[in-house]
Amino acid sequence: MPQVPSLKLWSSSAPSSLLIVLLVLVFLANNNIHHQIQAVITLPPNINVPAILGFGDSIIDPGNNNHLPTIIKSNFSPYGKDFMGGKPTGRFCNGKIPTDLIVQELGIKELLPAYLDPTLKPSDLLTGVSFASGGAGYDPLTAQLVNVIGLSQQLDLFKEYIGKIKVMVGEDATASIISESFYVVVAGSDDIANTYFNTPIRRYKYDLHAYTDLMVEGATSFIQGLYDMGARRIGVFSAPPIGCVPSQRTLQGGILRECTEEENQAEILFNSKLASALHQLNTKFQNGRAIYIDVYNPLLDIINNPHSYGFEVVNKGCCGTGKLEVAILCNKLTPPCEDVNNHVFWDSYHPTQKGYEALVFPLIQKYYKTILCSISDNC
Repeated sequence: MPQVPSLKLWSSSAPSSLLIVLLVLVFLANNNIHHQIQAVITLPPNINVPAILGFGDSIIDPGNNNHLPTIIKSNFSPYGKDFMGGKPTGRFCNGKIPTDLIVQELGIKELLPAYLDPTLKPSDLLTGVSFASGGAGYDPLTAQLVNVIGLSQQLDLFKEYIGKIKVMVGEDATASIISESFYVVVAGSDDIANTYFNTPIRRYKYDLHAYTDLMVEGATSFIQGLYDMGARRIGVFSAPPIGCVPSQRTLQGGILRECTEEENQAEILFNSKLASALHQLNTKFQNGRAIYIDVYNPLLDIINNPHSYGFEVVNKGCCGTGKLEVAILCNKLTPPCEDVNNHVFWDSYHPTQKGYEALVFPLIQKYYKTILCSISDNC
């Protein structure tokens, strides 16, 4: 794993947590780099969300993999075709990804940057970063197979992040930032699609029930780790209907490239266990919750009823043929489709920005109060 870029930070004495908002605003103003955007979500007056922190896989990796010796990258064209004038940043999309949309909706900032971005400024840390790494999963083997940052390593980076925040704003303010921030966890699809179904390593030892138990154990351990480090508002995305993404249709869906029911049923099994595990965790957590966010059914509805959401194509990505191109296979030699907004998927595995918008905006409206207000009786 690469060394995290060093950030030059200033130190201060530990302020009272009651001054956190003023302190952060003064710091950002002094550095003249914070650009306030208009929030879409109106939070209750007693609720503050200073930062968004992302963990997981390629769905919310904004470029951490750029700095790893792995083939799971997207910092080249045509990725980013519709992002900041056509800039490939390492996001596995033509444009913004879910964590970008979340910080935008909450009015925190326009984009959520990668923690390993060498251009990251100290003040970026105060409003949130993503530690996610494309190819990671709840099964530690999933990240190891493709040489990316596993979830346990992401926790290590988070610990390092907390240390940097303490140097900047002190112990009390750091505790407030960590407890009041919103944590987004997205993982599981690579475990099922890649580690279990497309490689034989795990199937020699585990049947599907045992493997999904392994995944849930990994998820539970990770979320407990976040809580132990101070996280109190945790949103955990379910696994998606991975059998319906274009690559899995091509690899497992037969000549008609239909959705792969075996993989979808595996996701349903895992999601059921994950929801139960989160419920059990919440009975132990004090002043905080980890909320199960159902992504499976909303995305499946978009796939099954594309015209209702303004889409035409669901079984192919926009990049190249759309049937297998992803990561290094989606490149300058595989030009994208003419109208990306007709497509749910950008490459053979990841949605377009419009696809994410159709999925994520309703999820924010549905779940934000449950997540952000769960530790307050006055919300």
